[in-house]
Amino acid sequence: MTPRRTSLPLRTAAIPAAMALTTALAFLPTTATALGRDGHAAAATTATTATTATTADGPSLSYVVNTPPGQDPSRIRKAIAQAGGTVVVSYDRIGVIVVHSANPDFAKTVRKVRGVTSAGNTRTAPLPAQSTDDIDTPKLLSEKQRQAVAAKAKAGQDPLEPLQWDLPAIKADKAHEKSLGSRKVTVGVIDTGVDDTHPDLAPNFDRKASVNCVTGKPDTADGAWRPSAEESPHGTHVAGEIAAAKNGVGVTGVAPGVKVSGIKVSTTAGFFYTEAVVCGFVWAAEHGVDVTNNSYYTDPWYFNCTTDPDQKALVEAVRRASSYAERRGVVNVAAAGNENYDLTSDTITDPSSPNDTTPGDREVDPSVCLDIPTQLPGVVTVASTGAKGLKSSFSNYGLGIIDIAAPGGDSTIYQKPEPPATSGLIYNTLPGGQYGYMAGTSMASPHVAGVAALIKSTHPHASPWQVKALLKAEADDLACPTPYDIDGDGTVDAVCEGGKRYNGFYGAGLADALDAVEK
Repeated sequence: MTPRRTSLPLRTAAIPAAMALTTALAFLPTTATALGRDGHAAAATTATTATTATTADGPSLSYVVNTPPGQDPSRIRKAIAQAGGTVVVSYDRIGVIVVHSANPDFAKTVRKVRGVTSAGNTRTAPLPAQSTDDIDTPKLLSEKQRQAVAAKAKAGQDPLEPLQWDLPAIKADKAHEKSLGSRKVTVGVIDTGVDDTHPDLAPNFDRKASVNCVTGKPDTADGAWRPSAEESPHGTHVAGEIAAAKNGVGVTGVAPGVKVSGIKVSTTAGFFYTEAVVCGFVWAAEHGVDVTNNSYYTDPWYFNCTTDPDQKALVEAVRRASSYAERRGVVNVAAAGNENYDLTSDTITDPSSPNDTTPGDREVDPSVCLDIPTQLPGVVTVASTGAKGLKSSFSNYGLGIIDIAAPGGDSTIYQKPEPPATSGLIYNTLPGGQYGYMAGTSMASPHVAGVAALIKSTHPHASPWQVKALLKAEADDLACPTPYDIDGDGTVDAVCEGGKRYNGFYGAGLADALDAVEK
């Protein structure tokens, strides 16, 4: 799966190899569970091919074929058919075509076609993915425990808000005294699906901006964006962090007055494949979404190497889609990942790719092998902090890579919050009207998406560039810890480079929700 892995799926509950959620959980050495515009018609067109000229003698795989945007794709489609491919959907505005083919030489053949800039398979497992791994179950509170928490709520707080140490950490509680955000702003949760029937999400859910993009082709059937009982609760938790209503029920989101939509892009097995992610960004671009949250990496490769022809095509397809969304007014926010990697290292050992078949150790150069969409141009990359304001033990980092930081939780052993909160993890909505704890950069990213939504509410005509500039300018400076020894064993656990105003752990600093509604 691809929620940004929790380390504890979009990296310590170790996330199953199939999960890429930035999710969700991070490597936490604790017993607590942490996981791992306007209305134009969509630019997607669909077609099926005629008889293919190439013998299909391999497993059916999914591919992206990239062409110059805006050109007539009819000649390319003919070549695709001749190479043994079936067009699933064609995003002509960005020049990305999603294809299924059982021809093992399909990509190699199509790359030779005039007008094809790149092509590659999006997975290494046959359609559909065969993984059945599940993520760890979020930690829940009993009804008695919830009642005890509600008894401690102050005037103006939702009943379970005392557990949300993350809100005052970014001054969201103070921001709510001035503004809850605008109903004209929608945040799209590109994730595992959102349970819009949850009482804390239903008041703010934007059905018209919601969709199932798992196949790469938009499915707008009623409820298609919801996760099934067997699927990850990740997207529902993320949605609550952004926009859980301030309605006297449960918890409160960072921007409880804005709308939230579910853009489901993960398979039942939890994989976030390129064609689904492309569909998600294009959908957001064309259905009034102002901000997207991306707490995952695109499967099956944690790092997509542009020196590999297949992986290069995946990077190009997602880059085009995310850039298209930004050009149409969308601010794209993404989680940094949960492996405590320095993303500016000369090399990183990636033990998890390809995660839909048989992963193996490989040395990658993160300057040419990219975590997508996290490392794409224009995307706001978010690192995670814990209850004491330090970089979370699991959070990836890197000077020039991290743009901003926000609460994503950490082991309570490392960073314990002040009472009445008791856990260092993040408490929020789960499917079925439930609530629970999760942690990871997957939980940090939606805090920033929520602050971006508040900025957009305050400055409705601001461009994505202006919103991103305000995010950074309004962030609270956080200096590098010297040294960073999160577990107190006398060994430095990560090296922070940079100064107080900008560094590799926190970027421009900690997101500030109060400034978002005041400045």
